[in-house]
Amino acid sequence: MMQQLLQSLTLKRRAAAIWQAAEAYQSLSEAELQRRILEIATEIYLGAKDSRYVSDCFSLVVEASARVLGKRHFPVQIMGGLALLRQGVVEMQTGEGKTITAILPVVLRVFRKRGCHVVTSNDYLAQRDADELRPLFEFCGLSVGCVTPELDSDSRRRAYGSDITYGTGSEFGFDYLRDRMTVGPEVSDQDMQRSPDVMQRGHYFALVDEADSVLIDDARTPLIIGAEGEVNDQLKGILAWASRIAAKLNAELDYGCDDRSKQVWLTKKGEQSVALAEKPQCLNGVSTEAMLERIENALTARLTYIRNRDYVIKEGEVVIVSESSGRSMAGRKWQRGLHQAVEAKEGVDVTGESGVASRITIQSYFRRYRMLAGMTGTALPARQEFKSFFRINVLRIPTNRPCVRINRGVRIFADRDSKLTAIVESAVHLAASGRAVLIGIPTVEESFLLSQRFSEAGHDCPVLNAVNHALEAEIIAEAGQSGGITISTNMAGRGTDILLDDAARTAGGLHVILTELHTSLRFDRQLIGRSARQGDPGSFEYLLSLDDSLLTTYAPGLQRKLKAKVAWHGRKLPSSWLKYFIKTQRQLENRNRKDRKKAFKQEGKLSQAVARSGLDAHLEIMD
Repeated sequence: MMQQLLQSLTLKRRAAAIWQAAEAYQSLSEAELQRRILEIATEIYLGAKDSRYVSDCFSLVVEASARVLGKRHFPVQIMGGLALLRQGVVEMQTGEGKTITAILPVVLRVFRKRGCHVVTSNDYLAQRDADELRPLFEFCGLSVGCVTPELDSDSRRRAYGSDITYGTGSEFGFDYLRDRMTVGPEVSDQDMQRSPDVMQRGHYFALVDEADSVLIDDARTPLIIGAEGEVNDQLKGILAWASRIAAKLNAELDYGCDDRSKQVWLTKKGEQSVALAEKPQCLNGVSTEAMLERIENALTARLTYIRNRDYVIKEGEVVIVSESSGRSMAGRKWQRGLHQAVEAKEGVDVTGESGVASRITIQSYFRRYRMLAGMTGTALPARQEFKSFFRINVLRIPTNRPCVRINRGVRIFADRDSKLTAIVESAVHLAASGRAVLIGIPTVEESFLLSQRFSEAGHDCPVLNAVNHALEAEIIAEAGQSGGITISTNMAGRGTDILLDDAARTAGGLHVILTELHTSLRFDRQLIGRSARQGDPGSFEYLLSLDDSLLTTYAPGLQRKLKAKVAWHGRKLPSSWLKYFIKTQRQLENRNRKDRKKAFKQEGKLSQAVARSGLDAHLEIMD
């Protein structure tokens, strides 16, 4: 703790000196400012140490940003930039300007002309940041590219050939796997970079925005490129049959289900029921083991994978939704026939089953970078994972202005219906007083249900979720208006600034209503952080019910205790009870942390086994 305090004080003094030097550069002409930046770039490219030019480079870029973007860095943002050069993760509160903080270390690192990857949590933010910052980077003599899902190989190669490349962690990881598949297992990573056929040109420096989302939350599931199989009438028939049989099985006798781990299994009685069921001709030649696996997949799809929570239907396709961000994850598929079971349940066209052609964990991919740094508003709770997986430390950066956010506490209701009624009443009352209101909702399904409640009360509210994410910029732009009410899943919790109009600021700012406790406190903090940015007024509160999934799925014992204790009709939840909710969250965080650690260890064992055979761990033994 003392070491971090000393480090913070050192950065603060150095940042203040850089900020003052930047003010002195205001007298320079545009041509002179560019010339000085080019001189530093040339010296570093020719082999001079970056550390000799940190202060001068940062001062020049601060002045360039003020002129080109109309945004002059605050001293705390310069502190963040200095910390990022030390290859760590900085925790900067929401609204403190992480996007322009990233400019400072990126410009300095990229002068080495070995490429820099700026990683965001979704494609929208990657394209937005690349477009918004391109004028400044070009002023500094640098080129900018962005990799998005629709790009072909040649376009991706050009984007990676730029000095700075924006994209998501999954896009970068998948392109690495595609490059490995292109050159084959006999070519090393170092030699692969020399091949004209690959897209990426190496892994020199990565700066990860929303680092806990990209490096921690998305690390539970490895990146997998599937070898998609053929879809035929037999497969369609088997899946349809399994879905019908699953719907008829008895929950008490035929199968067991664990909602927390999303696991379903047939009992002996269930296996007998399946064996006695009428079999269509498509099952001829299918082994009993394979047939039972299809039934268990169908049960899993039916019982634990919920539409508009775990996935949405877009243009006739099943699209997975990220729990941490609430965004759709185009191109991702569940493995081992589960995705096809969900498709059969929904009655959409069945896609080919994916074998595994190549895969890599998020941890293994980002450990390939020679230098790695990250930013997020919620880094400290994940500091142990950052240290163990990526060998990087966490440093908290102070806010530019004191935070005046008001915590209105937790109210709890007996059931979901009464909670939704209270949410509508509270939001309408606050909006009538001139406040802007953001309501954080956990699932797509709940967001539409709440929207309907507001419509019935005579208020039409914009809804931001994985179904209509294309409207994100438009919805967020209006969310800070006085009297406005916005409903959003976790999408509004990361990477977006809600700017208040003067009337909303005067009335008390943005009020955030959290309608459930998430499986991680970090997700809650991201939504809370939408309010009271940069010294603005703001407040937040929790409106919960005893029907919330945190209780029904993960803490049924606590739910029974609460129901037996008192009639909950919007009462404030005493701190003595709140600690049990927080304890449940921490237990879930610990379990997810163990899952990530287990996946990382398993890949390490595979890599060691394959390396002894002289093969490629990402291509050779994946199943």
